[in-house]
Amino acid sequence: MESSRRINLISDTVTLPSPGMLNSMMNAKLGDDVFQEDPTVKQLEEKLAGMFMQEAGLFCPSGTMANQIAIKSHTQPMDEMLCEINSHVFQYEVAGYAFHSGIAVNPLTTDTGNLSSEIIAQSIKASQDWLPNTKLVVIENTGNRTGGTIYSHQELLEISSCCKANKLKLHLDGARIFNAIVEGGYTSHEIGSLFDSISVCLSKGLGAPIGTVLLGKQSWIQKCRKVRKVMGGGMRQTGILAAAGLYALEHHISRLKVDHLHAKQLEACLKNRAYVSKIKPVYTNIIIFDLIPSLSTDSFINQLNKYGIHASAFGKNSIRFVTHLDISESMINEVIEILESKII
Repeated sequence: MESSRRINLISDTVTLPSPGMLNSMMNAKLGDDVFQEDPTVKQLEEKLAGMFMQEAGLFCPSGTMANQIAIKSHTQPMDEMLCEINSHVFQYEVAGYAFHSGIAVNPLTTDTGNLSSEIIAQSIKASQDWLPNTKLVVIENTGNRTGGTIYSHQELLEISSCCKANKLKLHLDGARIFNAIVEGGYTSHEIGSLFDSISVCLSKGLGAPIGTVLLGKQSWIQKCRKVRKVMGGGMRQTGILAAAGLYALEHHISRLKVDHLHAKQLEACLKNRAYVSKIKPVYTNIIIFDLIPSLSTDSFINQLNKYGIHASAFGKNSIRFVTHLDISESMINEVIEILESKII
């Protein structure tokens, strides 16, 4: 029997606003944010800045824009950015570091997908006329391409100390930072001050329809505001979107543990399937696995689609599932049943 409902595991970006979130959006107090007169945007920016022990925030339409504003505002041409080779800023932001900022990038390969203070220290270039100036380190927590990997508190402390000692700026791509926080055993207060800047995405695990808040020092955020404008990111009555972010922060953080549990259940199922050749360890809400050579990603995805399950290819022979707040326990049970008995 084919499923009549749609179970979307493509990404945690596919969530729809809940009735409570929609109600908050419809009742938001609004103003013109380009003139810094939207009270709901100000409330969201101040709330997140406080949560992460930063001075100020800047509401941006996307995580990519927030990251690119940070890179631009921390660097100048002939500088260099260090990041892990799987990081979003290197893989999925259309080489924005080159387009917007005119800088070099050194994508570092690691065994875990996480940078370390040792790797960073070893990668700093000497001060020579023919070399770029190593200026910025970007880390992603959790790591998307590495299967939702988490930095430990100790790793973050060591990286922050290394960057300070070597006069490097440190930016956190926090696309799924709250997934890391609820699973990593630390708080936003404990890690926020370790960074020069942080982008906090609201439209993934937290379920808002749009928005990322960039955090940093007050004077630096003022600089970022002008960069946001030149990139086309200055918006007007943005409070209707900021209200969704405020609702998400109040209602959707603690429940991320449910998404992680669902991901572990899918991992346990997939480990025993003959059509799976390899599966990455599951840390949070992302499951990445390889199919056996005789089964193509197109064939696998088509079989899932027959039963109302939607997923995405994640490489030549890989599939990614992502759990989120619109995936219920009954949906997970349905997916497991299909993976166990319907897929050839």
